[in-house]
Amino acid sequence: MEKITKLIIVFLAIILISVAGSFFTDTTGWYESVKPKITPPNYVFPIVWTILYIMIALSIYFFWTGKKKAGKDNLKQRKIIFTAFGINLFSNFLWSVLFFGFHLPLVAFIDLIIIWISAIFLSIKLWKIDKKAGILLWPYILWVSFAGLLNFMIAAGMH
Repeated sequence: MEKITKLIIVFLAIILISVAGSFFTDTTGWYESVKPKITPPNYVFPIVWTILYIMIALSIYFFWTGKKKAGKDNLKQRKIIFTAFGINLFSNFLWSVLFFGFHLPLVAFIDLIIIWISAIFLSIKLWKIDKKAGILLWPYILWVSFAGLLNFMIAAGMH
């Protein structure tokens, strides 16, 4: 029962973040006038993000329910990883606010760098603890890298 409860908590947290960010996401109007030519069609984004959020949730879940190593250091590592997930997910939400809500592509790009660094950090840390939890973040890192390119192009006026 404990694992099911943790799975529900993880998915509810991810759903909350994604829904909160979606309130600020508008792919019409301003965005249509600035998006680069290499931008995928709008219908691709909700599909990709749904898959990525499921993978992120599973990564958190596998880490949270995985075998715990003995010792004081384990608690410290768990706090670091949960803090990094929190920073990553909050920054992910904040990106939508900065980019779509306030139309600040340069500031959003800086935020996206935080997302990218924290995702890489998490993947490396998780790889050492639970390989599948680390691997599940690889597509997210790739997508954030591509999003970073698009965001940079918009910030630099290359659309």
